[in-house]
Parts: sequence; C-alpha cells; structure tokens
Amino acid sequence: MAEERTIRVLVADDHAILRGGLAAFLRAVGGMELVGEAANGEEAVRMARELRPDVVLMDLKMPVMDGVAATRAIRACCPDTQVVALTSFVEDELVPRALQAGAVGYLLKNVSHQELAAALRRAAEGQSVLSPEATQALVEAAARVSPVLEALTPRESQVLALMVDGFTNLQIGQQLGITESTTKSHVSTIIAKLGVASRTEAVAVALRHGLVD
Repeated sequence: MAEERTIRVLVADDHAILRGGLAAFLRAVGGMELVGEAANGEEAVRMARELRPDVVLMDLKMPVMDGVAATRAIRACCPDTQVVALTSFVEDELVPRALQAGAVGYLLKNVSHQELAAALRRAAEGQSVLSPEATQALVEAAARVSPVLEALTPRESQVLALMVDGFTNLQIGQQLGITESTTKSHVSTIIAKLGVASRTEAVAVALRHGLVD
C-alpha cells in the first residue's frame, strides 16, 4: 500500500491563541506538517512564496492585508498551494468573495479536529471543502443573483454531476473516458454558462436549481 502523503500546512491568523491551537493540532495529527505561522495577510503571502505549503489555513479578518486579498495573492504566485478560509462565523458576502479570490474551501473555527484533518486532505487534492453554513450562503447568493441558466449539453451535465460529487478534473476524465484538458474545457464552459466565477459557485447553483440528480 502506498504511504499516505504528508500535507504541509501554513497557518495564518492574527490571534496568537487560536494560531497556537491550530499549530498544536497540526503537530499532533498524523499526516500533517506545520511549516509556518503568519500573523497577518502580508506575512502569509511572503511565507507561502518561500515555503510553498500544500494548504494555507487562512483567517479572513486580519490586519495589514486581509485574508481575501492574501488568498488572491497566494493563488497568483503559488498556484499549487490551496487556501482554506477558516473563520469564526459566516458572512454571506464574504463567502463568495473568498471563493472568487481562489479559496478552495470555507470552514468555521468550531469544526472538529477530525473534520479539519479530512478537509485539509481534500483541499490538498484541490477538492472543495465547505461548511454547511457556507454552502447555504452560496445557495442564497446564487438565488439573489438569479443567473441566466443556459441549457447544458449531455456531456456538460455529466461533468457537472461529478463536480457536485467532489471529483477532481483528473477523476472526472477517468470516469468519462476523456482527457484532463477536455475536462477543464467542459468545466470552464459550465462556469461561463451558469454565470458564476468559480467551480464551487457552479456546484452551489447546480444544487439550488436542480441541474443534477
């Protein structure tokens, strides 16, 4: 059996006690490695550039540079690094902003250790990780925007259904017998047709409007 990959994590939070708690958790749990701690968004960007972590756990409300701006900067300079927003509560407008900036997930700080470890592993593979509250906020945002839903082709509907199930582009391609580049093209077309800015928003719209079974 292949050895489980070690997930390298950078923690960014301006509250020292919370940051320390997350650091202690990462040191204790198997398969995780704490590579650094940042006290603000600017530090997070600099450390991500230097350390190239697999995942950044990002507080969104921080001084100097907020988490949304830091997420956007990290995704621009370190495309292989995933960002998971970890906040105390859900703000309806902040959820889509974080995801549009490139975050792959949005979790609340009351998440259990087991749920957080599982979310970090999924995020490292590029899979969406959303708390139920964040998903609801996205659904409500999609309803407010009322995007024009163009008819999807049968193949696009298949791809969207697998996106909803949390499959990566590579996994979707394997399921449907198509290349990863073709899958990426389908995903881009689906996002454009649904009038959204990200893969995660596309999934929320699909669920809201019953576009998949």
